[in-house]
Amino acid sequence: MDLIEVTGIRCYGYTGYLAEEQVLGQWFEVDLILGVDLKTAGMSDNIDDTSDYRQAIAIVKHHISTMKVALIERLTEMIAQEILSLPHVNQVRIRLSKPAPPIPDFGGKITIDITRSN
Repeated sequence: MDLIEVTGIRCYGYTGYLAEEQVLGQWFEVDLILGVDLKTAGMSDNIDDTSDYRQAIAIVKHHISTMKVALIERLTEMIAQEILSLPHVNQVRIRLSKPAPPIPDFGGKITIDITRSN
């Protein structure tokens, strides 16, 4: 399977277990790997023969900016399911991170990493 990688998607959203997270919001970062057969597009030079990754970026941004769910696991799954509905996408790997989770005395980030297939 061929892959399209889209990295560094950054968006402000309101997902979080704490009530303040769903009111104040925070930044999220997302990297995608789309499993797509690229042979036909590689031969034809026609965007209709591949997955238009702009659609995947729009899905990520829409879900992050509009969804208010408690768990980033849920947010990530919702994004994965919609991306899998795009033409030519057979598999998606999503790495969704909270770069500054509200955890006392913790300076790291939290990342959910899932792979889903049709």
